[in-house]
Amino acid sequence: HIVAMPFWLVSLPLIDGRKDRSWETLQERSTSLSVNAKLEIPELRVGTLDTLMQLSDDLTKTNNLMDVVVSKLRRQVAELAGHQALSGLRVGGYAVDQYVMRFRWNEAKYQAKRPLRELVEAITDGVARIDDDLKVKVADYNNLKGQLGAVARKNGGTLAVRDINAIVKPQQVVESENMTTVFVVVSKYSIKDWETSYETMCNFVVPRSSRMITEDNDYVLYSAVLFKRVLDDFKMACRTKGFQVKEYREPSAEAGDLSEEQVKQLERDVQARRGLLEQWSRTAFDECFSCWVHLIVIRLFVESILRYGLPPAFQAAVVVPSEKSEQKLRQALNAAFAQGNADMWTDDGNNAFAGLAGESELFPYVSFTISND
Repeated sequence: HIVAMPFWLVSLPLIDGRKDRSWETLQERSTSLSVNAKLEIPELRVGTLDTLMQLSDDLTKTNNLMDVVVSKLRRQVAELAGHQALSGLRVGGYAVDQYVMRFRWNEAKYQAKRPLRELVEAITDGVARIDDDLKVKVADYNNLKGQLGAVARKNGGTLAVRDINAIVKPQQVVESENMTTVFVVVSKYSIKDWETSYETMCNFVVPRSSRMITEDNDYVLYSAVLFKRVLDDFKMACRTKGFQVKEYREPSAEAGDLSEEQVKQLERDVQARRGLLEQWSRTAFDECFSCWVHLIVIRLFVESILRYGLPPAFQAAVVVPSEKSEQKLRQALNAAFAQGNADMWTDDGNNAFAGLAGESELFPYVSFTISND
């Protein structure tokens, strides 16, 4: 595959009025500098010169929208699946470079005989819808991920600072009209002290009711059952010995108050949503990149008519420069196609006479660039 190199979609002037001469010249002058393929442009409807000039201006803005949406989808896939996943993106069943090199106009979707503005609007509407869907889906995923992050932050740290509501299971709680369960964090250095003293720290503690709930590197969380009427006395005795009584509440639906099983379910939900978003982003990239190339083909056709006149007479091609060969290739093509072409082209899509285009590089042919990074 051609990896991370830009594609030039070019429209070359005819040499001696012949397409084959232009193609042969491209091939001869670009030897070892690029890989080229003929680009078949359908017989699109020309319309009037005024409509073409207006469309030319609109297409520049529309192209920028396409570029932004395609880049967003590419970034989304990279964020979800890693940068290496970009090489697995497909357009029309092909790798990105193969799709561009083998491009065929989708007549079933975009009938060539429709007015050009209708075609552009149909392509633009499709991409705008995908962009809107992307914003909604990413917001939903980030909201779910944010809930999980809030739980992780709340449940982080040692048992001394953690909220125990996500740790304690309902079956570990004894609660009745007269009885209650207390949860106490004990330093590992004080385990023996707890085990030998909790029953006698006050009256009405249920003998042998202590249970270890969980532990970390520094602390152990214990439970004990006692009568509600002595709860305050038990808490006071714990403070005296340096044990920390933790408050336990019935879990609520709010983030951070979820049970352990609910947290695990939230983790599964985030992973599932992540997978769905990644798959949707791949499919959306397929659709948007195809739309973008169709739009650039329309741009190439419109600018070629404005530049070379009617009837349409030019050789369209896809040119993929070899690594570090872009400048040499431009020079070679400039020399090959400059004869008789005083009118020059800038790669930002502006028609300009030589010397009037400021900083922009000038070419004696129409050229658009698609980045593949």
